[in-house]
Amino acid sequence: MTSNARSASASSQSLKTNLWKRIYSRVGTYWKGLAVAVLCMAGAAATQPTLAVAMKPLLDEGFSGAKPEYVWQVPIVIIGLIFLRGLCNFFSDYLLAWVANNVLLGVRRDMFEKLLTMPDSEFKKGDTGRLLNRFTVDAGNVTSYATEVITVIVRESLIVLAMIGVLLYMSWELTLIILVTMPISVLISRSFIARMRRINQDTVNMNAELTRAVSEGIDGQRVVKLFDGYAFERNRFSYVSGRLRRFDMRAATSDAAMTPITQVITAIAVAAVIAVALNQANTGTLTVGSFAAFMAALAQIFDPIKRLTKVAGKMQKMLVAAESVFTLVDQPSEPETGTGRFEGRALGRVEFRHVSHRFADAQTDTLSDVTISVEPGQTVALVGRSGSGKTTLVNMLPRFVSPSSGEVLIDGRNIASLDLRALREQLSLVSQDVVLFDDTIAVNVGYGALHDASEDEIMNALAAANLLDFVKALPLGLQTPVGENATRLSGGQRQRLAIARALIKNAPILILDEATSALDNESERQVQASLETLMKGRTTLVIAHRLSTVQNADKIVVMDHGKVVEQGSHSELIARGGAYSALYQMQFRED
Repeated sequence: MTSNARSASASSQSLKTNLWKRIYSRVGTYWKGLAVAVLCMAGAAATQPTLAVAMKPLLDEGFSGAKPEYVWQVPIVIIGLIFLRGLCNFFSDYLLAWVANNVLLGVRRDMFEKLLTMPDSEFKKGDTGRLLNRFTVDAGNVTSYATEVITVIVRESLIVLAMIGVLLYMSWELTLIILVTMPISVLISRSFIARMRRINQDTVNMNAELTRAVSEGIDGQRVVKLFDGYAFERNRFSYVSGRLRRFDMRAATSDAAMTPITQVITAIAVAAVIAVALNQANTGTLTVGSFAAFMAALAQIFDPIKRLTKVAGKMQKMLVAAESVFTLVDQPSEPETGTGRFEGRALGRVEFRHVSHRFADAQTDTLSDVTISVEPGQTVALVGRSGSGKTTLVNMLPRFVSPSSGEVLIDGRNIASLDLRALREQLSLVSQDVVLFDDTIAVNVGYGALHDASEDEIMNALAAANLLDFVKALPLGLQTPVGENATRLSGGQRQRLAIARALIKNAPILILDEATSALDNESERQVQASLETLMKGRTTLVIAHRLSTVQNADKIVVMDHGKVVEQGSHSELIARGGAYSALYQMQFRED
């Protein structure tokens, strides 16, 4: 083995060990319930060999008539043992399910907490299918397999050990045959483990692709219908489903192959046992009852051994799922670089000083040496062609994006020195892509830390957003559900609801990211009127493509290729006849 192969093997082993520790450290949190479950499993396992041991006196003395009381004693004992086993199995299964569901609850809480604090850049990777799959499939697999592995290893191991004890008691010679063949079965099953792990990893990845394909089919169903994308979507879904089927079949083949191989080895062992037993019976060293008890114990030992060999596949599935889950849990959170806070409400002075930025996978800068200052209460519009860096610049204010060089300041304080929550308390956002939650109008308007806003405050915000009459006309008023993605509202209504939410927050700095670009003229006028109410007394940064909406801005900043090429009021820039004037004339002609 080469040094690289040895290093990779050591790394893989270290990863497995770490995953085992992390899984069972969580399971161990509920050690009391687990301990009682193990005791119940031990009780169930103890009943198994007792039934086999009862065969010897039953055959040697019961059927001969030497012990007539066995007629009623043995059936009662059997019923009692079966009842005890069922009771122990019920409580062990219940307690293990309780442990598994509590562990699952904790894992999903940690995953969701991480999801909320992950950097904005992680969500731009477009890995939604994988994220959803981790919550719905992988987390469940980790906990269900973790408790199943405990159940199989503890219960079946106890049964095997008890049965081996019975076998040794009945005949050590016959038991020796069994003990020689058992390791061979274990070694063969180990050869399947590496293959099962690779297949399970491929299955996890393909499950994420399936989730993504279905999710996009749901979200884009109108586009599919209008652009006749049926064949494309069917082919994509068929490809993913076919790959998933092949991976499942490979896993099933590997899993199923262990059974006949184990059965062949078992048949050889049983044949050898019968041959030796017949020889011992002929010499008078083995009675019929002893042989029957031995065979009864032997017949009961193979099922737990088979379950123990097959648990290897479940372990691999558990480890693959755990790796996926803990990859999310271990994702770095948003960098918390400062602890500073504002004394109350910020004034709203915003400065970008020599700011540059380049994305990790980009060849050129998105922003290059940008310097802009905004006084409290001013409205500054950022205009320019798509890709000129406007959104990237504005996203630096809430620290969704960090500058590669330069600094961003609010009231003279570098925002990197501020606590993230304290910083974002001073900011509000209304964007083109309004995000509303599948809840009531009241919940969406008073969303977040202000969820306890009074009904009067919500009504006043809706009135200021020119939406109160619409809400009052609804049968359920404020308690009207908006539907998934607010599908029950028009585009203009969604925008004004977002404006009402921003009004309730009452932050001193407002970001408007193309808030009216996707609306028709009538809706735009209504939303623009609501925005004017919202902008009063606030420092406002506006990203706009329609220059007609920013003519009254205090300052217009024209950007191109990540640089500021012009700054000034509308009249100043028109008079200058530069880049802004060219953009304005072009839009005027189009209109």
